Amino acid sequence: MKVYADNAATTMMSKTAKEAMMPYFDVVYGNPSSLYSFGQDAKTALEDARAKVAKALNADPKEIYFTSGGSEADNQAILSSAIIGARKGKKHIISTKFEHHAVLHTLNKLEKQGYEITLLDVHESGIVTADEVAAAIREDTCLVTVMFANNEIGTIQPIKEIGAVCREKGVLFHTDAVQAVAHVPVDVKDMNIDMLSLSGHKFHGPKGVGALYVKKGILISNLIEGGAQERGKRAGTENVPAIVGMAAALEESVLHMDENIAKITAMREQLIEGLSKIPHGKLNGDRNVRVPGTVNFCFEGIEGESLLLLLDDAGIAASSGSACTSGSLDPSHVLLAIGLPHEVAHGSLRLSICEYNTPEEIAHIIENVPKVVEYLRSMSPVWEDLKKGVKEYVIQ
Repeated sequence: MKVYADNAATTMMSKTAKEAMMPYFDVVYGNPSSLYSFGQDAKTALEDARAKVAKALNADPKEIYFTSGGSEADNQAILSSAIIGARKGKKHIISTKFEHHAVLHTLNKLEKQGYEITLLDVHESGIVTADEVAAAIREDTCLVTVMFANNEIGTIQPIKEIGAVCREKGVLFHTDAVQAVAHVPVDVKDMNIDMLSLSGHKFHGPKGVGALYVKKGILISNLIEGGAQERGKRAGTENVPAIVGMAAALEESVLHMDENIAKITAMREQLIEGLSKIPHGKLNGDRNVRVPGTVNFCFEGIEGESLLLLLDDAGIAASSGSACTSGSLDPSHVLLAIGLPHEVAHGSLRLSICEYNTPEEIAHIIENVPKVVEYLRSMSPVWEDLKKGVKEYVIQ
């Protein structure tokens, strides 16, 4: 049996998305900036897609800017906010220690330019509170950026409450919602969100396309200079097929969200129950306040890369963390942020499932993960020391 359980890294494109895209490769293939009918037909498709994305977020179509993905959207939102803040003499930004690197690396860049960055703790639960955000806001704070759902452990942050604090204090609020949009309800108005990033390939759309929501009245700055596309804020001929495919996938996911949440959550609970039986293993992050499909475990005495390779031999595609950091020998910054020591964080396993998975596939995972963990522990000198009492178990 082959099981794909790395949907937080990327998803299979849906039939709906593929079918929506096809006419824009060889029939309606004009440049949407052109005035003749070939171009204007493409322009109509582009604006229809913009309206679909806006509807999914409860936004206005004019508040949606298409990008190459979540990383570009994160960069544009944060750098724009920094420029807005600097004009007012405000150069303090608040975020968390377990953000995606698209956020953290952008903040590092700004820190070198004289901005002061405060990274809040997320605790063992993987959640930051609105009170902690409120306590960190200063007179010179120009932006709070907190991810909606964590890409490695799946925990959901109190976005509405954090947004309310920022709105009250007059501070811009951005959320990286790449792992949340299409998986849980997102309403930018109700949740007091000023800017939001999303990426099409996380919900069965194509890769290389995303969007940035920007609340009316916020003047964002350009990352890419050139033409007047995206109302002058993102130069370059729009990737109409990909944008249409992303919008179709998002529309379909939102339409079936309730049933998908119920189905995926049931499989997630099956997975957690099964893997929790492995001795000296630990579910990372809050048990319940998480997206439906993401589960992250640590197993003491093993190393994550070996675990992934042996699971692949068993037909299971999984991850030891974010896809963007695969290949790194360093433990996940997310797991370190929630308080795990290096030696335990190295033994992590992220399983992320979707509505295309089946209970039979979950059973296959539950059958094989304990076998692989036991095999790796049988060869591990660290595990031997733990069994002999030379070292103490971290995970009881």
